[in-house]
Amino acid sequence: MLVAIALGAGLGAASPAAGAAMRPVADTFINLVRMVIAPIIFLTIVHGIAGSGDLSRAGRVGVRALIYFEVVSTAALAIGLVVVNVMRPGAGLDPAALAAGAAAAGGSAAGGAAAGGAPAAHAATTTGSASVVDLLTHIVPASIVDAFARGDVIQVVFVAVLAGAAIGAVGAPARPVLLLVESASLVVFRLVGWIMRLAPIGAFAAIAYTVGAFGLRALGPLARLMGDVYLAMALFVFVVLGAIARLAGFRLTHLLADIRDEIVLVLGTSSSEPALPGLMDKLERFGCAPRVVRLVVPAGYSFNLDGTAIYLSMAVLFIAQVYGIHLTVGQQLETLGILMLTSKGAAGVTGSGFLVLTSTIGATGLVPVAGVALLLGVDRFMSEARAIVNVIGNAVATVVIARSDGAFSPDLRPVGPRHNVQ
Repeated sequence: MLVAIALGAGLGAASPAAGAAMRPVADTFINLVRMVIAPIIFLTIVHGIAGSGDLSRAGRVGVRALIYFEVVSTAALAIGLVVVNVMRPGAGLDPAALAAGAAAAGGSAAGGAAAGGAPAAHAATTTGSASVVDLLTHIVPASIVDAFARGDVIQVVFVAVLAGAAIGAVGAPARPVLLLVESASLVVFRLVGWIMRLAPIGAFAAIAYTVGAFGLRALGPLARLMGDVYLAMALFVFVVLGAIARLAGFRLTHLLADIRDEIVLVLGTSSSEPALPGLMDKLERFGCAPRVVRLVVPAGYSFNLDGTAIYLSMAVLFIAQVYGIHLTVGQQLETLGILMLTSKGAAGVTGSGFLVLTSTIGATGLVPVAGVALLLGVDRFMSEARAIVNVIGNAVATVVIARSDGAFSPDLRPVGPRHNVQ
């Protein structure tokens, strides 16, 4: 993976046209992974709830997880607000110059909001009218088939929770259905294992496309914002998550070492989705009970996007600073409250955070929606950091919930021919 990433970056820098031409390969790999994400989430959550044998215990784990997600996501949003207020990366920048750079980057990366690329500004603005109520009602799909057809993570989680609870409530008569779910999960994870053998090719193409299409020209005027975003994310991981890990009784560095393969995979593909199967496997091997992993990790991919939360809070204030708009403490807290809801709508797919940012700005009306286009040139370069922090945040959340529920043991090992996607 590391060699593939280095070669891809080299190709993009040496021959931008050849690097940009790698986009179809990167898109194909991401689509291969996205193809199995909905079945994985559905099967693992259903098995985690129905297979626990105790619906009240599964419900307790779910409630603890949601409370944890809200508290930690709020901390992530707050860190983003503090860093951007202290560092003020948007102060003194010329909106016209930024817009020109973003337009150049967007033109070379034509294709818009496909899974492998940063979305175009016009694609993002179509979501600007989304309201908080729309985001909440969106959780319930129009039909079960529609949720799976569109691969909507939040809706799939909702359907899976209901199905798992129903199977568990029926009890013994539904045992054949539970066995079918378990057998189907083994088949899906074997398929994932085959797909992940192509990960170096996907990472090579994704990095080559990013460097070739966007190049370093988009980084100049927005370098301060990028630096501050990376700073905020580092503070969150090593200070906030590090402190949480210590309070929970484990070392963050040990966990990071265990999931290093998944972190590298996310770095190469700019998406946390490809890391989902491997992350679940590693967390079970780390000592978390399978019933906790299969419930918390898929739910976290919708409700615990810490990296995306940091980026969203910083991006809103950055745009305000560029346009010289002073947001009071009350307005910033209002923005934080809305982001607590809208950040849940960003799945682990490249470019989704960009779209959610537009929805949030449209809902608040505090800064111009057109300002989102200023970030187009560097959004792709920050998506790696967002996705990595999302993965680390969900890994820490799973271990914390497992330990709080008495479902953690370093001696735990997956039972039976459990998936091995490495």
